[in-house]
Amino acid sequence: MSAAPIEGKPIDILLVEDNEGDIFLTRKVFEKAQIKNTITVAEDGEKAIELLKGAADRPDIILLDINLPKKDGKQVLEEIKSDPSLRAIPVVILTSSQAEKDILESYDLHANSYIIKPVTLENFGEVAAVVENFWFGVVALPSHPGASKTQDKQREDAA
Repeated sequence: MSAAPIEGKPIDILLVEDNEGDIFLTRKVFEKAQIKNTITVAEDGEKAIELLKGAADRPDIILLDINLPKKDGKQVLEEIKSDPSLRAIPVVILTSSQAEKDILESYDLHANSYIIKPVTLENFGEVAAVVENFWFGVVALPSHPGASKTQDKQREDAA
């Protein structure tokens, strides 16, 4: 496990968000981040699961909105946390919902944190900085979130 990303390797972020304005804001604030990153966007819950299950490399973190078309964020979270190959990936709920019910349900489904989206670009930038610092500066994460022991062994053998 490592507390920080591999030097020079960008952090892979999966942003599951259907609101164009929020996608734009998230991209803008993470462009200014201290840690290099790449953002892949899934604009609905079904696309998110499709991307996760079809990807050879898993994202380092998932930023997940609750209110999504096709499959809502709670259904996506439940599917991620029930899948042994995905459950180690940190999932940060990033939503406008302040409802206590949504917060409790998200934690019951094993969300790693719940953040209410700020309204202004400045406040959004502050939240992004906190996410970046906490998840990639403080927390120890698996070197390959969601990778099975077999996949880790294959990577070691290939190195």
